[in-house]
Amino acid sequence: MPITKLIPTLVSAIAAIWVVTIALVSVQNATPVSLLFLGFSSIQLPVGLVLAASTGLGMIVGALLLSMFSKGRNFS
Repeated sequence: MPITKLIPTLVSAIAAIWVVTIALVSVQNATPVSLLFLGFSSIQLPVGLVLAASTGLGMIVGALLLSMFSKGRNFS
């Protein structure tokens, strides 16, 4: 079996592990935190929500960058 057939399975497994990790951390630590970035501070949000939002945003940005820089390549 070529490795290209395993790539979707590996990506799904990594995403599933991240979802489970976020769920465990958010259940164990519901303390509100605020983010400070470039001098701007956010409202108090639970740790799980911050982790979920940053992971989702990172996955979306990563997928967009991958699609932008992989033109001409066929991963199927």
